[in-house]
Amino acid sequence: MSHRLLIAILLIMTYQPAGAQTSRQQEAHINRFIQDLFPVQTEGIDYEAVFDNLYQLYSQPLDLNTLTRDDLTATLLLSESQMTEFFRYRDLTGPFLSVYELQAIAGFDPATIRRLLPFVTLDTERGSLFRPLRNPTEHYVVFRTDRVLEEQKGFSPAEPDKNGNLPRRYLGNRQQWFLRYRYSRPRQFSLGLTAEQDPGEPFRWQPVQSQYGADYLSFHAQVQNRGRLRNLILGDFQLQIGQGLVMASGFFLGKGGETVAGVRRPMLGARPYTALTEYGFLRGITATYALTRRLDITIFAARNRRDANVVAPATSTGSATVSSLQTSGLHRTSSELEDRASLREQNLGVHLLYHAGQRLQLGAIVLHTGFDKGIQKRSQAYNQYEFSGKQNTLAGIHGTYLWRNVTFFGEAARSASGGAGLIGGAIASLTRRLDASLVFRHYDRNFHSFYANAFGENTRNINETGLYAGLRYIVYRKLTLGAYVDRFRFPWLRYLVDRPSDGWDYLGQATWTLTKQWTLSGVFRTEQKEKNLPGVKPTEVVRTHRRNYVLSAEYTPSRRLTLRTRAQWGSFRYDGRAASKGLALMEDATADFGRLSVSGRLAWFSTDNYDSRQYAYERDVLYAFSIPAYFYRGLRHYLLLQYQINRHLDVWLRWSQTRHANRETVGSDLDEIAGPHKSEVRLQARWRF
Repeated sequence: MSHRLLIAILLIMTYQPAGAQTSRQQEAHINRFIQDLFPVQTEGIDYEAVFDNLYQLYSQPLDLNTLTRDDLTATLLLSESQMTEFFRYRDLTGPFLSVYELQAIAGFDPATIRRLLPFVTLDTERGSLFRPLRNPTEHYVVFRTDRVLEEQKGFSPAEPDKNGNLPRRYLGNRQQWFLRYRYSRPRQFSLGLTAEQDPGEPFRWQPVQSQYGADYLSFHAQVQNRGRLRNLILGDFQLQIGQGLVMASGFFLGKGGETVAGVRRPMLGARPYTALTEYGFLRGITATYALTRRLDITIFAARNRRDANVVAPATSTGSATVSSLQTSGLHRTSSELEDRASLREQNLGVHLLYHAGQRLQLGAIVLHTGFDKGIQKRSQAYNQYEFSGKQNTLAGIHGTYLWRNVTFFGEAARSASGGAGLIGGAIASLTRRLDASLVFRHYDRNFHSFYANAFGENTRNINETGLYAGLRYIVYRKLTLGAYVDRFRFPWLRYLVDRPSDGWDYLGQATWTLTKQWTLSGVFRTEQKEKNLPGVKPTEVVRTHRRNYVLSAEYTPSRRLTLRTRAQWGSFRYDGRAASKGLALMEDATADFGRLSVSGRLAWFSTDNYDSRQYAYERDVLYAFSIPAYFYRGLRHYLLLQYQINRHLDVWLRWSQTRHANRETVGSDLDEIAGPHKSEVRLQARWRF
């Protein structure tokens, strides 16, 4: 018996794990992880895509013997020094014999190992190009349906007006449904199909308009690690390359509770797209091939139909143009259906990646995008430097370099307009207790990149310059502090900001684990931006101030019961005007009774208006996500039941209701309900083969 095998056996005998990670435990990990990553929830983040990518990480754990530094970075669980120690151990001792060897790595305490275990496994088999595929580890089908119980205006009977015209109504029924099928084995193959129908969307078979029954269909087929063919995907996919200046679909945090590691994008390449967000992905083919041991090439070609507002030509000899791209994914009324799939987009690209172990990566990418109609945004001053035309080409270079416990990263890109984008920074473990990050970015006002999502304050990488600094300090084993400060400037006008502007963003947080049962946390965030003062002519641009505070306490008296109390409040004001204030108090409980899991919340909220609204993450059924906005005054509560009928079948039932104390209606336009409350029911079933 080898020396390392004996050590591995002893570690397994002495370590007491929490047991195998069941699907329910994985969901609990994700829910807690998201609350930690986004302690202050805001608009502008696709949380559903974040959840979907996190669940992919959990359901497809990484092989300890083949994972890269980018793979570990994507988990957001380890510091730079811990990752350095991990690869040093693997280089010195050879392949892992057991996941419990993690205990032998310097700097890996029991809490870190417990957090990491759901993400990792040992599965070293790599197939040749023609080797048969192994049995799947994931093979399931999920069906979900949900409905608002009260009648919304869009579904009410339509009475003609005095001129005989019928008012607008939704064309479909009130039911929403979702279907997903998955057949996969991590790092080997994956087949998937997703279908969704939103409330009010008609079920139609009209191939001419790219609709085949359900309003939204997504599919993919993938094989991996077949000799030199590292990855091949047909269907819907996303690419995460460099720091996201050219291609940045996929999982990314940006500013949030993870003040250090969240600012850098890991280089994950191509992955199947499985989320329900109906834009931001590519539909076509991509392949990654190893030209040499250190040089990979990725090629991709895609053709997508995108929702767009098409403007008819002014003359008979003119051409139709597009004034804006639509991203809601909703096709319930005649006008929304007119925008559906009205713009054809084609993408061709190539990416070269040189990698020298875990220390150095260098890459170059070229992306060409073409449209069948010219894009011409409305004639507004803030649109002066926006993209116009039918063709766009981007070229960029990116790289990362590891020096001791410091990772340097950066990317530069240039669009056909002549505009450039640049981002660069470093993440460092300064001591075993102190981690820091520093990021600079600059995006020209005429930098055009349709699939960019690099670090920044804007929702798009355009018209921005900024500098970010973050810290995380472990005071001692039970107390962790984090903070960041971000200074940004917008050199040109923006929507609702009629002059060049700037701003600041600060966050401070503390997490104190008193005992195994008690955890306390607090967050403070303040943001200053400039914005047009509403209701004033001529336009006056003033500074706005938004502040958020969160205090929470989590108590776990036993493995079966978790209680969480949360108080959050904040304010919003324009310079020269009174502040609007908001407050929300929440009590959550989760109980696990073996096959049955029960969770729920009771929340009270009171805000002066919509400006001081409060966002709060809620648990939902698997693959669904909920962060409602609490505004005005009232109560919100939900109850979620999950029951495992047998080893094949799981069912979920969720009921939620918001009841306002000072409103006669809920919602607006066609979503309006003639009453002070809104109730929703969601039912889901999963069959695992």
